[in-house]
Amino acid sequence: MGMGWCIGLIGIGAVLTFAVDWRVDGMNVPLVGLILMAVGIIGTCAYVSIYKRRHTQPPRPAAPVVEVDEDHRFTR
Repeated sequence: MGMGWCIGLIGIGAVLTFAVDWRVDGMNVPLVGLILMAVGIIGTCAYVSIYKRRHTQPPRPAAPVVEVDEDHRFTR
């Protein structure tokens, strides 16, 4: 589920919770909205944590170690 789906679920859940006054037998519409908002928030957190892990910069390589031979020539 991408970031757009997560934000969409949050928006749809908010509309169902706060802006709709429908009455449906056997279903609590505001509760469905709260569940959709919770799923959207959890999905957003999961997506951001995975996205953050994927797009971190790898560490820069360390400087090469230069050793001195016994006859004073530099080698790598």
